[in-house]
Amino acid sequence: MLTAPQFSPAALQSVRTRIVRAAERAGRDPGSVRLLAVSKQQPAAMVRAAATAGQTEFGENYLQEGIGKVAALADVPGLTWHFIGQLQGNKTREVAADFDWVHTVDRERIASRLSAQRPHDVAPLQVLLQVRLADEPGKGGVTPAAAPALATAITALPRLRLRGLMCIPPPAAELEAQRRPFRQLRELLESLNAAGHALDTLSMGMSDDLEAAVLEGATIVRVGTAIFGRRPD
Repeated sequence: MLTAPQFSPAALQSVRTRIVRAAERAGRDPGSVRLLAVSKQQPAAMVRAAATAGQTEFGENYLQEGIGKVAALADVPGLTWHFIGQLQGNKTREVAADFDWVHTVDRERIASRLSAQRPHDVAPLQVLLQVRLADEPGKGGVTPAAAPALATAITALPRLRLRGLMCIPPPAAELEAQRRPFRQLRELLESLNAAGHALDTLSMGMSDDLEAAVLEGATIVRVGTAIFGRRPD
């Protein structure tokens, strides 16, 4: 009989230590980097255990699974839920109602629907533009050239607050190769701010490259495997 996987507080602490060391290497305050635990395909019991260990921010890729966990952990105070999967137009209502952040906005139509469907009795939905930095067919994201126009359009929507940018670059083994796309995203955020925006968030870096992301200014790193282990098959 197979034993259900168990959450390891030591794994969570190891990731936190990696963030602290990377921030110190970059001359940054470690408190400026938030850890987003990517809990997709992990049971709600694992998420609850991570919350008990002090983790408060969780990212979900799949809508129905994510909604189920939001409901299952509704009794745990202080949790923040991020939707980090690709977002289709027919799924915006549930995301707008149940999540606090969306990292994957890449079309004005999606943003408009999220704004219209965000309940008025909660805070505005915090959103990030997903930016596609490489020519990868099938991957979501706005191009860097199109990002300024989309940022301007989203800023005008009443129930959204544009916070910054997100990217998922192709894997790379060497630190400098990992840093290159993260540097590009940071420079894009800086150019948007120079044009009058007030963006404060860079969501970039995962289990294998979070150090490179922190060195280039990440304020949110999205980590799943290094916290929870391999996802169930």
